[in-house]
Amino acid sequence: MLFSEYLHEKAEESRHNEIIGYFITVIGSIFFVGGLLETATTVQNPQWFLIFPYNFASNPYIYLGYTLTGTGIILFCIGLSLSFYYARERSWYMEELHKSHSLEQQRFESERKTRHS
Repeated sequence: MLFSEYLHEKAEESRHNEIIGYFITVIGSIFFVGGLLETATTVQNPQWFLIFPYNFASNPYIYLGYTLTGTGIILFCIGLSLSFYYARERSWYMEELHKSHSLEQQRFESERKTRHS
């Protein structure tokens, strides 16, 4: 297995992991919006801190909304960080693949010149 093939496989793997990071981000945003909607519809007068509701009532549905909101925020942050990490990793693999390809191309051209000379 050539080094360039290895780099190509790793770049594909990083692309796959980046897409999974995007999916986790989308799931996190869905959970976040679902939690906000759950809290807004079940609580009569929710109190808000920026966009985060806080009202510790005895309603059991409010805890579902808090859980969905918290889980959504966590998944969103994890998904974004994974996407950025794997995008940077893939760009590094692509740079190394480009360097490896240019070295192989130079080696091929020098061998071709020596054969025809």
